[in-house]
Amino acid sequence: MLIIACISSHGFGHGSRVAGVLHAVHARRPDCRFILSTALPQEFVARSFAGLPVQQRFCRWDVGVIQADALGSDPEATLAALVQLDAELPDLVERESRWIAAQRHTSEAALVLADIPPAAALLAQRLHLPLIWHGNFGWDSIYGALGPHFARWSQQCLTRYRQGQVLLSCPFSLPMPWGLPVHELGLSCATPGIEAELLRQRLDWRTSRDRSALLCFGGLGLPCKPDLLESWADWRFLVFDAQLAQADNALLVPDDLRPLDVMPLCDLVITKPGYSTFCEALRQQCGLVVVRREGFAEAAVLEQLLPRYGRHRLISRSEFDCGNWGLDQALNSPDGPSLPVRGEEQAAEFLLNQLQTVGCA
Repeated sequence: MLIIACISSHGFGHGSRVAGVLHAVHARRPDCRFILSTALPQEFVARSFAGLPVQQRFCRWDVGVIQADALGSDPEATLAALVQLDAELPDLVERESRWIAAQRHTSEAALVLADIPPAAALLAQRLHLPLIWHGNFGWDSIYGALGPHFARWSQQCLTRYRQGQVLLSCPFSLPMPWGLPVHELGLSCATPGIEAELLRQRLDWRTSRDRSALLCFGGLGLPCKPDLLESWADWRFLVFDAQLAQADNALLVPDDLRPLDVMPLCDLVITKPGYSTFCEALRQQCGLVVVRREGFAEAAVLEQLLPRYGRHRLISRSEFDCGNWGLDQALNSPDGPSLPVRGEEQAAEFLLNQLQTVGCA
């Protein structure tokens, strides 16, 4: 069995949730092989997909939205990148389809899992393989909200999404009116790679959980001064930015650990709106202090739905920049029921059933 995973490199969240699914597949079928077709950094792939039989092909299948930092976006640069990608796709599809075909064993059941580059439809079509979408939004919705200059690209994305066979829809989803059968999933994410007590010993972390916070804003990060952390002297912070680690009450997370790995030590996660971070924090029973993001349609949905499901506080960029994080106040309680969990296992079961069907065809 073979799964070709086309993963957006727009942010680490797409890769994180696919990693959870593939780990769940591997637990059921250790003989299943994985090809990761993505431009995500090799270091991230090594951490998130550790222990899996994967081959990474460094391929950029989508643009997403070009960003200056974790909260900002650059529409003009995004449009230019879309034009460039469109010109590169024919050669990319031809090259990768030839390489993948050469890797497949005779009569090996295979499918394409895409989260969630529209161009994966071109690859699946060229390989004559089923295409399963996995995600909580499509770029058709994101581009459609960016104005008339993006109308062409929004329609192109929609056309390609409609060429899939099934949509595995994650929580916190935008409308995805692609005319496909939809399978709703629970919260999907991986599990921490180290037990909390062993992690505590490794990091010599002696702070109680109710005074421990994780500060993370994804691969691009968000500028922050160390003295803002020191203004919350009764808290201690785990950080991924070496500059922030200069604060007296901060510790730099080692390179081999992910945000998910250290969440069990923390009561709070201070972050941007992000699907995987939300899911991981909710699964680890962390509260969320979220810096609002403007101009990105998914962020609005995440901010709207978070109050239903988790302890939270939403703050503005200016509040974040001046250190007004409200850590001396209780978080707002959720006003709805808990989300169902184990979405990665639901997705894995579906994918394996599909592969068995393909193998019998």
